[in-house]
Amino acid sequence: MHRCLFILLLLFIFSSEMSAQNKLVDISEMSTEFDYEIRYATENNFIGEVLYDCAKCLLVKEVAEALVKANQYFCEKGYKIKIHDCYRPLDVQKKMWKKVPRATYVANPYDGASVHNRAAAVDITLVTLEGCYVEMGSDYDYFGREAHIDNYNFSEEILANRKLLIDGMRKHGFKTIRTEWWHYGYQKNWQYPVLNDPLPCSN
Repeated sequence: MHRCLFILLLLFIFSSEMSAQNKLVDISEMSTEFDYEIRYATENNFIGEVLYDCAKCLLVKEVAEALVKANQYFCEKGYKIKIHDCYRPLDVQKKMWKKVPRATYVANPYDGASVHNRAAAVDITLVTLEGCYVEMGSDYDYFGREAHIDNYNFSEEILANRKLLIDGMRKHGFKTIRTEWWHYGYQKNWQYPVLNDPLPCSN
């Protein structure tokens, strides 16, 4: 009897994870107004190798909806969101942790994992509506003081750019972290399960 209950529990967990994965949406199917530079689908990242088989941005549906609204907010101000990362499989998080085991910059996959692994976080910047670069004070995935949002040792232009991004994202339900100006986790992120399915890339 106990064995049957255990099997049923496993089936429930498996089906819940599959259901959660099936509910992820591709942000490109919700809006055409975003720019993209998914670094982990290239070798241009802090690990120096391709981690994703394709450049996709998948998110939990309500997170994607909030991001679309945030982008509309920025578009009205002459900017749009450029996306660097969204859903990240747990196995990729483990590779990152092996390379940089510092929770200040890389979430520990064995202790809560990353909000990216829950498809409820995005790494983003702003560009102009024409796609031109907007200075934020450091490159994406720069592990140092220049990336911290409580570092105000920048020009007024950079500080204004960061404030615009922070204020706009917070207004639409996203939270910052101190050490990465580009990272925004949705406010209800821990209600979503950690996922490890690879990105659905067509051959």
